[in-house]
Amino acid sequence: MKTWTKTINISAPIENVWKLLDGSLADMQKIMPQVIENKPVKVTEEGVGSIYRQKYKEGKRIEAYDVETLEYSNTPDKKILKVGFVLAHMFAITAYYELNKINETETSFTYSVTNNALKWFVKLFLLFASDKVVVEFLERVKTVAEAQD
Repeated sequence: MKTWTKTINISAPIENVWKLLDGSLADMQKIMPQVIENKPVKVTEEGVGSIYRQKYKEGKRIEAYDVETLEYSNTPDKKILKVGFVLAHMFAITAYYELNKINETETSFTYSVTNNALKWFVKLFLLFASDKVVVEFLERVKTVAEAQD
């Protein structure tokens, strides 16, 4: 199992950043363009336990998987979303997004992802995995959120 955690400050209001993570499919696609579908399967009132069927396009291949909300908090000054899913029957992934309001126009964004290999031969790939994807994702969220103002 491998975990990466990074934090970045974004010059945008917390609500603008939050809607990219917890908004419509169109908003989500601004930061995750490979997600081509995000349909509710089960939605709970408190958010935790909600399940969405996502479809992800990688090249010509489309993967479908269920994303479960494991943690959810939406307050004016702090927002948390933690989701879990199994990708290609090979990786159990959890993604944790935390937004903290610094002031009216600035937000601190922490992204943590855990990748657990489900097959022995995939564990080798994780040994060499870097935080490059995590850093690129943070930069993409920052760029998109700051461009919306």
